[in-house]
Amino acid sequence: MAAVQEIQRKHPQASITWVIGKIEFQLLEGLPGIEFVVYDKRGGKAALKAFKKRMRSRQFDALLIMQVALRANLLSRHIKATRRIGFDKTRSKELHSLFINERIPPQAEAHVLDGFMGFASALGVNVTEDWQPSWNIPITDNDQRYACDKIDDHSATLIIVPCASKAERNWLPDRYAMVADTAHQLGYQVMLCGGPSAMETDMAEQILQHSNTPITNLSGQTSLKQLYALIKRARMLIAPDTGPVHMAVSAHTQVIGLYGHSNPQRTGPYLYQEDVVEVYHSHLKLQTGKTAEQLTWGKRVKGEHVMKDISVERVTEKLKQLSTSLPDRTI
Repeated sequence: MAAVQEIQRKHPQASITWVIGKIEFQLLEGLPGIEFVVYDKRGGKAALKAFKKRMRSRQFDALLIMQVALRANLLSRHIKATRRIGFDKTRSKELHSLFINERIPPQAEAHVLDGFMGFASALGVNVTEDWQPSWNIPITDNDQRYACDKIDDHSATLIIVPCASKAERNWLPDRYAMVADTAHQLGYQVMLCGGPSAMETDMAEQILQHSNTPITNLSGQTSLKQLYALIKRARMLIAPDTGPVHMAVSAHTQVIGLYGHSNPQRTGPYLYQEDVVEVYHSHLKLQTGKTAEQLTWGKRVKGEHVMKDISVERVTEKLKQLSTSLPDRTI
């Protein structure tokens, strides 16, 4: 979104069409100046047929293929464009190179967002070294009222989103509970958020069982826009490698990211890199004998028990450190 909105600022008269997943659209719906084409990957042949029909008579000046997944590459075949811009050879995967006629410049050891900004640069956006990203995610009055009902103007709220999409990336429920207890002692209202999956609801229940703190449990009870509105009003968010980390960054809400399997310098909270608690680099060195700089950028760490090496003490220390310097979040 930061890249797209920079393109909008550079080319305010441009017509922009965004092919997007069904779930992601729930967060970005209503984004000014964007035509969304929602593609439900679970829709199978029917969804592909509808997409092809919608694109059949369209012609674009430029197509930005900002994903390298095979599904995205194959879908791009049905979009006619003069410029088909994709990633450099190093970041190309899953036949990506076959679907493009132009590449963004290579970037050594770049964050994912910096990679996306390479696409904006290809369309004339001047991305300087001191460039700071900005986001404008629209939320409705109803979503705003929902968040105001849960977080009043004078509450210092810590939101914990305990689960990522894969269980191996999750921290331990008893440790989240201990962090919640410490946060309560520091004066925070503690809130659990997340999706409705069995993994997420079970994690929330385990945290509640281990905690001695009154915790508001909203797991499985919010839409993406309601979650974003809550994060926007919160003072801090703690989460593993998952989407709400980046939602918090876009809302300029302080993040403590918990990372073990992926390099936070590549996929971590863009504005809060110094506030990540990670064991990625130590496990990468243990598993490969090399550092991240000596390997293919973005190489993942494997193992179901990596996250247990993040200690409670490191997270609570970071929580206490940041709590002394954060401004009040009065809306």
